[in-house]
Amino acid sequence: MPYTALPHHARASWLRGRQLAAAAALLAVALQLWGLYRVGGPPQPSWFPSADKGEHALGFAVPVLLILLTLAMRGVDWQSPSSRTSALVIGVFAVHAVVSEMIQHRWYRYRTGDPADVVADWVGIAVGVLLFRLVVQRRSRRAAESLIAS
Repeated sequence: MPYTALPHHARASWLRGRQLAAAAALLAVALQLWGLYRVGGPPQPSWFPSADKGEHALGFAVPVLLILLTLAMRGVDWQSPSSRTSALVIGVFAVHAVVSEMIQHRWYRYRTGDPADVVADWVGIAVGVLLFRLVVQRRSRRAAESLIAS
């Protein structure tokens, strides 16, 4: 069903959902940037051994997931972003993982670049993509079940 054919309340609800996803994605990116580029490193001592690797993975998984969800919410019937768009999102975050560690190593006095952090970032990107696919797959299955039921 095209967007314009929806009743007003359905359009408003869809738009609110997309705006909420976009706002959450922007907040996630802002928090990621703050975490990567703040002058002081992660809190010491860490919560548990290698906690910073989990923080790196989460810091990349959440923004990737939310950006892909925002892109998928282009219409009432969600559509996965094109392969090109998905590759662009993934590529930007993958390159940013490397660049952020290089910046920390080169220009921050009390921080160092860590190749293991890059790997954790890449794992986070993969987790974000997998979660996105699960959400879209589950939503598609629900839509198909509701069509069969009606």
